[in-house]
Amino acid sequence: MIEALWIVYLTINVISFSLYGLDKRRATQGLWRVRERTLLGITWMMGGVGAWLAMRLFRHKTKHKAFTFSAVAASVCQLALMVLATCRLLA
Repeated sequence: MIEALWIVYLTINVISFSLYGLDKRRATQGLWRVRERTLLGITWMMGGVGAWLAMRLFRHKTKHKAFTFSAVAASVCQLALMVLATCRLLA
């Protein structure tokens, strides 16, 4: 159960990271972009760490306070939730 929970968490973060990377690539090419609400949505749906890492690596959306705050706040909340869930499931 614990492994499945962490696999889902990591998968969502990989998807989040990929969406931010895709948006950055399309932004530089002048193509269709990923909606901002999609990026913020995946950030808050357990993809905070992936979003934060992508923002740092790709230097994307770092000037937007909503994205910077969301990535950090979501990461802290989600990691705390994952640790709490893991501790509860182990007990």
